[in-house]
Amino acid sequence: DKPRPVLTVSPSWLSPGASVTLNCEVEHPSAGWSFYWYKAVPDLSEKSSSYELLPDGSGTAQDSYIIHGQTHTAGYVCRAGRGDPEYHTDHSQSEFVWSADVHSAASLTVSPDRVQHFTSDSVSLTCEGNFTEWRVRKFSEDGRLYSDCRRMTGSTCNINTSKSDTAVYWCESGSGEFSSAVNITVQSMLLYIFFLHLTKSNWKTQTVTQSLYVTSQTFYLT
Repeated sequence: DKPRPVLTVSPSWLSPGASVTLNCEVEHPSAGWSFYWYKAVPDLSEKSSSYELLPDGSGTAQDSYIIHGQTHTAGYVCRAGRGDPEYHTDHSQSEFVWSADVHSAASLTVSPDRVQHFTSDSVSLTCEGNFTEWRVRKFSEDGRLYSDCRRMTGSTCNINTSKSDTAVYWCESGSGEFSSAVNITVQSMLLYIFFLHLTKSNWKTQTVTQSLYVTSQTFYLT
């Protein structure tokens, strides 16, 4: 089997004016490798992506590539080659840089509109823009990339949240556009403890400021 290089992207989240650096690492590196740099273009018909060479991204001697002026969510891929005739590695897995910029051609909105959700919440992720086909992508805490929503209706993905739904989400259109990205955190059910204090004249409700996080085995007071 052909070796597969490992691509890393820094930073993961874009900030205004920041450059994006791609690094392509080949197993058992040695002299003579050339590197090829690609933009991942969503292909919904194949449930995958196609690759377009980045400007001056063909056969560079350096194992890094810097992108200036990136403002929107995007995916990237690399591969390496050496020899004459040139032998090529497989393409790396796609890596992403995410942007919260809602002014891109496509956007993702979350309802309820909050970053933190709780287990068993009903959450809707809606892709917006002048496109007819969509898919919702999910990049989980353990580094796995998911391509299909469990319940997709039109341009809206509906989920009943669990801890495994803590992830970065974004939309990809049938025209190859990426939406803004949203980072969603799912907590265990949060309970507030109320103590009722009986006095001579009335009931007083006192709210304890501590919150109680419930897991399957242990109670944690914070």
